[in-house]
Formats: sequence, structure tokens, C-alpha cells
Amino acid sequence: MTQMTGAEAMVRMLEAHGVRHLFGLCGDTSLPFYDALARLDHGIEHVLTRDERHAAYMADGYARVTGKVGVCEGPSGGGATYILPGVVEANESSIPVLAINSDISAASRGRYTLTELDQEALFRPLTGWNGVIRSATRLPQMVREAFAHMTSGRPCAAHLALPFDVQRQPVEVADVWADASLGRYPSRPQGADPAAVLAAARQLASATRPLIVCGGGPVIAGAFDEVRRLAERLGAPVATSVSGRGILEDAHPLALGVVGSNGGTLPTREVVADSDLVFFIGCRAGSVTTEKWRHPARDRQRIVQLDADPATLGANYPLDAGIAGDARLALAQLLDALDAEATSAHASTPRGDWGSARVQAARAAKFAPFAELAASTDTPLRPERLVSTLDEVLDPRSIVVADPGTPCPYLSAYHRIERRGRHYWSNRAHGALGYSLAAAIGAAVGSPGTRVVAMMGDGSFGMCCGELETLARLGLPVTAIVVSNATYGWIKAGQRSGFEQRYFSVDFGRTDHARVAEAFGVRAWRVTEPADLRGALAAALEAAGPNVVDVCCQPLHEARAPVSEWVA
Repeated sequence: MTQMTGAEAMVRMLEAHGVRHLFGLCGDTSLPFYDALARLDHGIEHVLTRDERHAAYMADGYARVTGKVGVCEGPSGGGATYILPGVVEANESSIPVLAINSDISAASRGRYTLTELDQEALFRPLTGWNGVIRSATRLPQMVREAFAHMTSGRPCAAHLALPFDVQRQPVEVADVWADASLGRYPSRPQGADPAAVLAAARQLASATRPLIVCGGGPVIAGAFDEVRRLAERLGAPVATSVSGRGILEDAHPLALGVVGSNGGTLPTREVVADSDLVFFIGCRAGSVTTEKWRHPARDRQRIVQLDADPATLGANYPLDAGIAGDARLALAQLLDALDAEATSAHASTPRGDWGSARVQAARAAKFAPFAELAASTDTPLRPERLVSTLDEVLDPRSIVVADPGTPCPYLSAYHRIERRGRHYWSNRAHGALGYSLAAAIGAAVGSPGTRVVAMMGDGSFGMCCGELETLARLGLPVTAIVVSNATYGWIKAGQRSGFEQRYFSVDFGRTDHARVAEAFGVRAWRVTEPADLRGALAAALEAAGPNVVDVCCQPLHEARAPVSEWVA
């Protein structure tokens, strides 16, 4: 055979890039592609989802735990618009997700064909790379381009539109090949300019109270050893954004925890304020991590920044030094430069008790009020008690995914991470509700046998509960914890703090989420009393398959959440 169809070529191109799981939903325009998946021997498992948005979220969670490109697919028209939220979340989070939407035939465009829309224009501002495959002869090259863009430089999401007639056109077998290394990320890491590294080393060496703030970049790059060595070399506390959690295990004496307006606390903010130099590593220094660029303050601290994307450097702060490069490679260069500087006139400045002593004091001040509330026997249950009890019974090898709302600030601030690596995250790019269940399913597919916990509010549950059928069908070890308080809590808390408690259109009826889960064939518990919480969580986490724990909790507007705007 010297030729194959475009649909067959797409399957073979995915196979050649090492794709082993594909998340998606069927449609009329996808029929040739689905037929190729059914006929060919390719080693790709297709995971049928209940809508396209959650297919993209599953691909996102899968990519985070495997280090591979997550791939999702869907049909034309509404399928393209539904898949979009997951694609933009992955793109802005630097997670390589390839979304493939089939499309109407190229020959039918402009004729009022059902489900016609301009997919290329739709996805252009929301992806790092996208395109419409207008001829099957271009298909192999465009798939290769997509994988190269997704995994080299700053990882990103990509989108391909695959028209119906292109799926049936011929492709030369000889053109169907790939560089399998582009199926993982980062695939082509690059080191940094030595002059930039030297300038940063001199800034760090002269600082008396340096602070490291890690975003998701060093986690993606696998720079765990390099960050630890740099922190210990400088005696510098290591703070993180929500996405940077796991760069150090929490037991490390220099691990300060999350800073910023979501998950940060006053004691951790004080460490930021008292530093004389802040080193952002793989962190864009956005509004949340810096509390709208107030901490650190532009006029009080020196700023050094390292990022794989050169355009990020200096976007929000004037820099005293900036390094463009892969975090793992550039930090290794920086450590060498600091060793060289130690023997020169720029030897490291004595730092006294700055570092581990300051971190331990801040952590003690941060956790004391948390521990008091975690011991409360009041009803509804305090969110602090839920997080504390979860940590008591959770296997440290587990993965935890947090939805926005109540779960994100509490888990980001107080959930213990006992092993470095990607064991906890939340969708921090756009913060759409309904993310965590699908992302947890993707993580469970990518990390077989690992218990994955998805914690969500009841607002999120209403947006994602259809995927409980997917969860039941796959039988995955996922525990969904629903923080039930019958309100869009984040918005209600904002109305309380900033709008004189004028609550408007934020409350809804209470649902028995356990019964909903059981209707999907998922085992469930409902907890209304603090004394019953530990037993329910322990039973759920020890169970072999999927389950739901519905916990009636104190709403956010009444709680003491680690969110700076509400604390103030």
C-alpha cells in the first residue's frame, strides 16, 4: 500500500508521536476518523466523554501527570465551541493539549452548511498554534508542526480542524512519519545567555534577604533538584504560585508555601515584604501571585526573573536581571555562576537568620489559626476541618485537583504535599468552574492505580456531573469531594467584602449530591456532622473504584478563607 486516507493518516500520525490515549466525543463530521480508529491496529485507547469541554480538561489532567501531550477531539460546530474552554485553559497554563475538531467538507464552505464556522479564526487567539488541514497532502506536516510548537519553548495548546472530505482524500504512506520525542514536553529545552546568567548571579549573591517565587515553569521543566540546590545555596525561602506547588516538599525547611491573593496568608505576605530581592522562576508575576503587583512592591525590592518565554521577562516589573531559558538548564548554569562568584569580589553576602528560621516562624503563624478552626465541631463543617481531615487519611502518593471557589484557596494554602512533583493543581489560568472532575479522570487514566481526588463546590458539580457516567464506566479510582453550601461562594464573599453585603443572584437550591452520584452508579457518602467526616473520607479513599463524598460545609462568605481581599 502506497497511500492511505486522511483519516488513517491522522491516526498514524498520533501513533507515531507516542499518543496512547485520546479523549473525545463523536459527531457526523468525525465518522471517517472514528472508522479509522475502529479498523486500524494503533494502540490508542479512545475515552468517550459526555461533552467536549471535559474531553479537553481530561487531556489537560493527563498531560500534567504524564509529561506527554494530551489529545482531545470533537466534531464541528457546537463541538468546536464546547471544546474551547479546555483548550484556552491548557494554553494559558503552558500545558500541551492538542484539540482536533472535525469540520464540514472544505468544498462545502460558504454554502450555509450545517455546523459551519471559521475554526481557524475561533481558535487563533486561544492557542499557541492552530490551523485547518485543507488538503490531505498537508496533514502529516501540519500534525508535525502542531507537536513541535506544543512541546518546544513555552509549552502551549494547539488546534487542528480536520474537514470531512480531507479525511477521505489520499495521503502518501511515505509522508506519514514523526519525531516521537516531540510527544513529550519540554522536548527541546534551551539554556540561557551566559551574560544574563552572570548578571543574575551577582544580584542574588549580593542580596541579604533573597526570596524565590516559583510558578509552574520549574515544575514543567522538572527543575526540582536545581530549585532545591539554589534555595539551600542562598538560604532563601521558596514561595510558590498555586501552579508552582510541589517544586519542594512542604517538609523542606525553606518551603514557605503559596503567596498571593488566592491561598496566600498574612504571614507569608510579610516574608515577601521583608525580602530585598525576589527571584521569579517560571512565574509571570501576574495579578494573583503578587496581589495586583503590590507584593512585592516595585520600589522596595530588586527583581530577577527567569522564564522559558522571553516575552514574559519584565512584563510586570522592571528587572535588575532577566534570564530567558528552560528553568532546569538555566538554573544549573546559575548555580555554576554562583560558585564562580563565591571566589570573586562578589562573594555571597551573610544572611543571618533569614531563610529557614523565618520560614518556620511564618508557617507557625499561618497554621495556628487554621488548626484552631480545623478542630471545630460546629455545623456546617468548617472548610478547615475538611482539608485537615483529608490530609490525615490521604495517601501521600495521591493526586489532588482543586476546582476554583472554596477548594482552591484552602487546599493551596493548607494541603500538605509530602513529595515533590505534580501532586496538586488547580486551573488557575481562567478559573472556570467544573474543571476538577474531568482533569482528575485524565490524571487517573495517565497514572494507573493512583488515587485521584477532585474537590469541587456544588456550583462546579452542577457543571460537570454528567462525567460521573464516564467515571463509572471506566471504574477509575477517583474520589470526588463536593463542598456543599448551595451558593456561588466566591462571588457571594466578594459581595460581602466589597459591596456592603448586597447579595444578588448567588444562591441556589441544595442538592443531595450523593444521591445524584448513586443514580450514575457511583458509590457515595453524605456528611453533615463533623464526627462522621473522617470515617466517610477514609472509606472513600480506601475503596477500589470511583466514589463521591458530599460534605455540607460553611459557605465562603462566612468563613476565614486565605483570600487577601476578604481578610482586609
